[in-house]
Amino acid sequence: MTKQSDNPNYTYILKCADGTFYCGWTNDLAKRLAAHNAGTASKYTAPRRPVEIVYTEQFATRQEAMSREYQIKQLNRQEKIDLIRHGSLI
Repeated sequence: MTKQSDNPNYTYILKCADGTFYCGWTNDLAKRLAAHNAGTASKYTAPRRPVEIVYTEQFATRQEAMSREYQIKQLNRQEKIDLIRHGSLI
């Protein structure tokens, strides 16, 4: 049985200043975005600031958000662009 938390969990995609994408998960989007832009959240995004959130999905559990993060990380760049633009892969 999967335990649900009171706070929603999110999978998100950031667009970095160099045009690359970064995918992660969190239970506090504003705090995580601030950490990315402060350079403390990820070694990948630190030299690629500023970053902006371009896509999010909400989940009831941490495990669901982490699983979706893994799925998105398997996508190629064009598939990520399609997901961001259309909200689903066709």
